Amino acid sequence: MSSHSQFALLKQRRFLPFFATQAFGAFNDNVYRQAIIGLLFYLGISADERTLYTNLAPALFILPYFLFSATAGQIAEKLEKSRLIRITTMMEIGIMSLAAIGFMTQNMVVLLVALFCTGLQSTLFGPVKYSILPSVLKPEELTGGNGLVEMGTSISILIGMISGGLIFKLAGDQGPVVAATAIIVLAVCGNLVSRAIPRVEPGAPDLKINWNPIPESLAVLRLARKQVAVRNSILGVSWFWFVGTVLTSQLPTYAEVNLGGSETLYIFALALFSIGTGVGSLLCEKLSARTVEIGLVPLGAFGISAFLLDLYFARSGAPVATGLTLPAFVGAAGSWRIIVDLVGIGLFTGFFVVPLFALIQSRTPREELSRVIAGMNIQNAAFIVLAAVVCIVLQRFLGWTIPQLFLALAIANAVVAIYIFTIVPEFLMRFLSWVLVRTLYRLRLHGIEKNVPDEGAALLVCNHVSYLDALILSASVPRPVRFVMYYKIFNTPVMSWIFRTAKVIPIAGAREDPVLMQQAFDEIDAALADGQLVGIFPEGALTRDGQIAPFKSGVERVLARANENGRPVPVVPMALKGMWTSMWSHRDGRMHRMRVPRRFRAHVEVMAGEPIDDRGVTAEQLEAKVRALRGDDA
Repeated sequence: MSSHSQFALLKQRRFLPFFATQAFGAFNDNVYRQAIIGLLFYLGISADERTLYTNLAPALFILPYFLFSATAGQIAEKLEKSRLIRITTMMEIGIMSLAAIGFMTQNMVVLLVALFCTGLQSTLFGPVKYSILPSVLKPEELTGGNGLVEMGTSISILIGMISGGLIFKLAGDQGPVVAATAIIVLAVCGNLVSRAIPRVEPGAPDLKINWNPIPESLAVLRLARKQVAVRNSILGVSWFWFVGTVLTSQLPTYAEVNLGGSETLYIFALALFSIGTGVGSLLCEKLSARTVEIGLVPLGAFGISAFLLDLYFARSGAPVATGLTLPAFVGAAGSWRIIVDLVGIGLFTGFFVVPLFALIQSRTPREELSRVIAGMNIQNAAFIVLAAVVCIVLQRFLGWTIPQLFLALAIANAVVAIYIFTIVPEFLMRFLSWVLVRTLYRLRLHGIEKNVPDEGAALLVCNHVSYLDALILSASVPRPVRFVMYYKIFNTPVMSWIFRTAKVIPIAGAREDPVLMQQAFDEIDAALADGQLVGIFPEGALTRDGQIAPFKSGVERVLARANENGRPVPVVPMALKGMWTSMWSHRDGRMHRMRVPRRFRAHVEVMAGEPIDDRGVTAEQLEAKVRALRGDDA
């Protein structure tokens, strides 16, 4: 891998102004909402009235997502994106000016109306927030860019909540003035920064907007369900919001009732979760080797359940002491276990959600992405409301404690994860291959991002060194690859399940099984016609001596058939270096020659050459290209 860091994006105009704009927006939203709560205490409103307002506020904020997401998705598809962002930030200035009047007059009705408008502004910004990333980032930057956005959002929310909560405590009688001034200044800053966002062309400028929200909401939901992997990724993102809503909504009471602290301890617990989420989001690029690695999703899901389960056992009842300050809590017995659990939940939440966003962006056509994001936002809002309803029912009507709720959430999260991975085995298969490849090898990729096409059909041809070559290439190429594999390797015990899940195409020689061979060529042609990547090892067998064997003519047959059908496909030559001296090649064929310690975690290089569009390319020419890529070092 190159030494590229995702933080380099923060120095580039194509990303930094957008990143800062969305961070200002998240920060200001939370300053505003927490300042409203601070005003309730400042006015001395009764506990019952405060409860009414605190329950009404989230409902008002989330309602526009149901009403206007479909319209927002169409607008984000039709308009130039930097212009739309500037429009939404101008709206924010107007809305915060109204909210400032509410603070100055201490009028809760005005503040709640402004809160509804804030939800509307967030609804309009949501589709463009995620649909802009594939337009300004390279495919290999999607995971890192999404990680930065999620990190920025998490930290902005946390700091915004802390800042908004402190306004009335620190400013006293000047609290309304400070709150009014702060939200307007932040809105203006967001708008000024947004003006530096470069022009980003619309996805579908000719789209005719349907202003009727009900049929269009159904339409964008159908659009979001069109591709199985995208549909289930959206389900995963919505489940992330369900889990996050349950967890964060319980933290204030959990800090007091189960941890024995006060509001300060609640902020500390929220900070642990938010920091964990930020760190997990940033680590995704490193762990995924700059690809859209959905193998991290199962890791994240089961990690969330594991830490939630441990959180239940760490403190399933009342605390040993009450009225604890932050230092007293940190010094109390068992507290560090709770701290680790909260950070761990956040960490694995980052692993879970960032690859899902990257997959949705990479697998959805550009002209549909904003509407797909809008459909996702509608579903997210439904899951947030469902989470609130579930918490109310389980706690108020069934008498569940918060630790019991966390236990149920841990079990439900595991069940939902298993369900998603059963419906789309690609998630679990990528996880297993990711663990296997990253455990056994240290990969260095060359030319993958530049030469493997982001979309459309292509034929990948590579030398064949070990039983894990297909997994190595799968872990290196961001898009799914349909590999053609010798049927005896395909039928290898244990590995065959992974190969079948990955839709590997088994092939046999004409003398061994002519029917299977013809089926393989038919399936290859169908996959290429469908715009998929197909990977072939033209040597036909593993190398016996570490050298590249002559390429067989089957690759010419594949290309000739595609050309005859009027569907010529580019050929991408690829080469594996370092696999011969690693485990699982024929060099390790005899046990007495195994030198596992020296070969374990071997350095392996994956090379990709420029695509070849010549319709008359021969097997010999492709072999020469692969040999040149591999060089003398096998």
